Amino acid sequence: MYDIAVIGGGPGGYVAAIRAAQLGAKVLLVEKEKLGGVCLNRGCIPTKTLLNSAERWHELQQCGSFGLQAGQIGFDFTAVMRRKDQVVEQLQSGIVQLVAGNGITVCQGTASLQGKEQLAVRTAAGTEIYQVRRIILATGSDSVTPPLPGIELPGVIGSDQVLSLSNLPRSMAIIGAGAVGVEFATIFQAFGSEITLIEMQPSILPNIDSDLVKRMALLLRKRGIELLTATKVTSIRQGADGLILTAATGDKVQEIAAEKVLNAVGRRPNLSGLGLETAGVAYDRQGIPVDAKMETNIPGIYAVGDLTGRYMWAHAASAEGIVAAENALGGNTTMNYTAVPGCIFTDPEIATVGLSEEEAVAAGRRVRTGRFNFAGIGKAVAMGKPDGLAKIVADEDSGAVLGLHILGSHASDLIMEGVAAVNQGLTIQDLKHMIHPHPTLAEVIGEAAHNTEGLAIHQLRLGGGQRS
Repeated sequence: MYDIAVIGGGPGGYVAAIRAAQLGAKVLLVEKEKLGGVCLNRGCIPTKTLLNSAERWHELQQCGSFGLQAGQIGFDFTAVMRRKDQVVEQLQSGIVQLVAGNGITVCQGTASLQGKEQLAVRTAAGTEIYQVRRIILATGSDSVTPPLPGIELPGVIGSDQVLSLSNLPRSMAIIGAGAVGVEFATIFQAFGSEITLIEMQPSILPNIDSDLVKRMALLLRKRGIELLTATKVTSIRQGADGLILTAATGDKVQEIAAEKVLNAVGRRPNLSGLGLETAGVAYDRQGIPVDAKMETNIPGIYAVGDLTGRYMWAHAASAEGIVAAENALGGNTTMNYTAVPGCIFTDPEIATVGLSEEEAVAAGRRVRTGRFNFAGIGKAVAMGKPDGLAKIVADEDSGAVLGLHILGSHASDLIMEGVAAVNQGLTIQDLKHMIHPHPTLAEVIGEAAHNTEGLAIHQLRLGGGQRS
């Protein structure tokens, strides 16, 4: 008898298993592939490793502007991909050691619920039944394949397959300009692929503050990426030298040629095969509903991560895994979604937390905003990274910080000041009176706070804080 069984070894599952073991539980962790889940093996880590290589290559090409002479430079795409694999293997090995070090039993296979306290686990050796007291579901999500003629053609790949390419494609059409699509566009354009980025919505990066989206679109176009928004791909066919997409933008129909087509339209929870009906666990197409303790409608069965259909971020899944594990062992911990940060690892990065200006206005709030450009920050200019801006959204009446949105170098590291501000209910006055060290990129947040009243120091033309 196990105290807790965790199904899925991704950032929600393995973290839940470790926390449960730390609290003294006997834990069974079932994973059908490799520990670390999509994030470590086919998502967050490999893409960021590739992006790091792409950024370094881009910087090498610009070294002359820093007074440096690099001689003849080049890159080996096979070696770039090999380094990506090495990083993944190193981190995956670390998780294996962490799990083993905490005394967790790992079973490689697929699990299905046989009831509230029973699991059937299918492995290469057969099927075994386990008795468990509590269950945490953490099976993650999978890529959505749109019902599109030609989507099955060999040159059409998903976000998993693109990480296994042996050769750099000369051209790539990317269907979907959300976080995944824009990240891959950034990576492959840096290495020299011709990129066409296609999005059905009116703009790229839906749900990101419009000021950041507009600036990011300009930067992508400046790099030579073709953006087609409000455009629907209607079919894909094999051409003489690659693939040909037919796409419609309103009444205008055009054909786009590409060596590879990347499907990046989104993800959906992995619900099939879990035996949810057998155990009576409620679910719908969006995922498994849970309460603030991450518990499903069946007491003793919990769900975390992408499976719940809430925030499809690895860091959110890990936080939920900790909450679920603690509650499964008698705790009283609740999830706080007030300030969940989101990061998009483009070049430059995007990071957001809290409400965008559009979301705040739609919620009926009177808001004040403050913006400041990275070009006015000494450290950004010294780094040769002047592109981007920080934007603060605050409540007009109380001054409470409702959101922070950053486009710029190291945005994913800078966002934590906004996370703290939103989570702790800080006001614009609080941020204004924090001393930001100089010279640092963090100064952009202080200047944006001052600019809610038009009082940023390092700008030539002063204007009042903008209100909506």
